[in-house]
Amino acid sequence: MGCSGCRVRFNFGKVLSKVSVFFTMVLIFTYLFYCLSGLCDSAPRTLYRQQASEYDILDDHRRVLDELRPSPRLLPDAPSHRNRTASADAEQVDAPGQLPQHISDSTKEGAQSIPVSNTFGTKRFPQAIIIGVKKGGTRALLEFLRIHPDVRAVGAEPHFFDRFYDKGLEWYRNLMPRTLDGQITMEKTPSYFVTKEAPSRVCTMNCQTKLIVVVRDPVTRAVSDYTQTLSKNPGLPSFQNLALKNSTTGLIDTTWSAVRIGLYAKHLENWLQHFPLSRFLFVSGERLVSDPAGEMGRVQDFLGLKRVVSDKHFYFNQTKGFPCLKKPEGSSRPRCLGKSKGRPHPQIPSEVLQRLRDFYRPFNHRFYQMSGQDFGWD
Repeated sequence: MGCSGCRVRFNFGKVLSKVSVFFTMVLIFTYLFYCLSGLCDSAPRTLYRQQASEYDILDDHRRVLDELRPSPRLLPDAPSHRNRTASADAEQVDAPGQLPQHISDSTKEGAQSIPVSNTFGTKRFPQAIIIGVKKGGTRALLEFLRIHPDVRAVGAEPHFFDRFYDKGLEWYRNLMPRTLDGQITMEKTPSYFVTKEAPSRVCTMNCQTKLIVVVRDPVTRAVSDYTQTLSKNPGLPSFQNLALKNSTTGLIDTTWSAVRIGLYAKHLENWLQHFPLSRFLFVSGERLVSDPAGEMGRVQDFLGLKRVVSDKHFYFNQTKGFPCLKKPEGSSRPRCLGKSKGRPHPQIPSEVLQRLRDFYRPFNHRFYQMSGQDFGWD
């Protein structure tokens, strides 16, 4: 009997042990189920979109860490009072903005190289805009700026102030990435510089907006513009047929957009009716190639940012003929701009190029005077 009682107590103990393990496993699986069901969202999480570029992915990892450690830095000379329209630019927006319909899927992926979070940051109107010029180096400048942890930018061109203004400012703000205090929001649309209505529209949003214009020798820029169009439309007439009204007289056709964009002085006059010269920074497209770190230093100073982007971020790609971003730690390759950048230019008769240089010379000198910079194109 005694031994039988011992066996009963022993078996009962084993049962209790198994029951205890069973209930412990049930609790663990229940907890995991609720977490996977999204009911354990008390800890903030940041979601990432898959990136076409490995460099963007690593860059965004660093930016998320910055979000968790808010920077106390604020932009210098930031106005204490915004325009009535811009006063709402720090309101919290719950739904992530959608990019314009005209942006292709591939461009959308490049545009959204920022963390998407429902917890951190607010959507603000851009404090700085790259407004021009087409084929001047605006894409390179934006990509270089996005290295900086205090810069958040829309990768695609919103074209709000020239094509989609009727959609309203709230629609525009919803396109912007979320930012923390001390970070700045940016966008770039090069066609703004040559759009007559753009200056007044930007000023309606905020007359304190900082404006960056990347300029390049207008003759080289026109050839680059033509090269891009020719790659999309091989049946295009020759450069000289488009640039000259009459090959005999040599008169320049200023109605052709590739020529008209290079009249920088005339376009700047339109902008100066709404913004003082102090709100502009003119970036040399040539120096952005020959000395990217030097030009980026000027840009960071203008934006009130610490000089983070420096020589260590660049190397010169001999094949493409312009700087690329060095391979970041953990990445398998360096990062250069797309195949559309660095195309070889077609051969243009030297007399046509000289005629264009003569045509642009007085406009260039006027632009040097207005901007206070001699770009040395003559």
